[in-house]
Amino acid sequence: MTARNFLVRGLLIGLLAGFASFLVAHQVGEPHVERAIALEEANAAAADEPTHADEHADEGTSVSRPNQRTWGLLTGTLAVGLAVGGLVALVAAGTVGRLGRLSPGQSTAVVSLVGFVAVALVPFLKYPATPPAVGSGDTIGDRTSWFFGFVLISVAVAALASLLAVRLAADVSTYVGVVSGAGLYLVVMVAAGLLMPTVNEVGDFPADELWFFRRASLLTLVALWGVIGVGLTGLVARLHGQTSAVRARRELAASL
Repeated sequence: MTARNFLVRGLLIGLLAGFASFLVAHQVGEPHVERAIALEEANAAAADEPTHADEHADEGTSVSRPNQRTWGLLTGTLAVGLAVGGLVALVAAGTVGRLGRLSPGQSTAVVSLVGFVAVALVPFLKYPATPPAVGSGDTIGDRTSWFFGFVLISVAVAALASLLAVRLAADVSTYVGVVSGAGLYLVVMVAAGLLMPTVNEVGDFPADELWFFRRASLLTLVALWGVIGVGLTGLVARLHGQTSAVRARRELAASL
């Protein structure tokens, strides 16, 4: 079992995960995006102000909504799926044999779960996705920096918490290791969430529509990471079983 074996499987599963997340985003999320755009256009017309789409059209960078919600969305989700699938596969390959007595399939499942929590779930709870009509264009740079900064903090703390969990699991017990690692991550990320700037630019956007949009965004993330975690774990477990069977046959042949 080599890193290349993991990477190839991660990229294949990443493509499948990207397509799955596209289906969720298109069927669940895009209707709320359309309603958000309609609200933005209605508010802009009432105030006689240009919308974000009008501004992009003036700059000559306008992309039609049919293309945005189909080919553009599919291209984006496939690219993200490939990137995430490849990264998860490489990290999973690096953790084989380093997470106690876990098998390669089990360690891959742990890596996928930790990755989802650290990269997707916790940053989403602090800085959730917002529809087009929410947020000021003047603060988009700051909001983007805060989000990616929080993601980096989350990933770094998750790595340290995982190292602590593995060390304590080997020296004390698995229970103590898991609880200590999870506790460290929770405490540090709660503190980081309280210290990082808060974004409150909802304005008079309908609360129910904002909730539905954010729920759809979270479901898209769950689809992406869920397919990667389940699919890659299954492929790695199968690869490990085949490798073990070949090794056993060779050992048996050598002993005869």
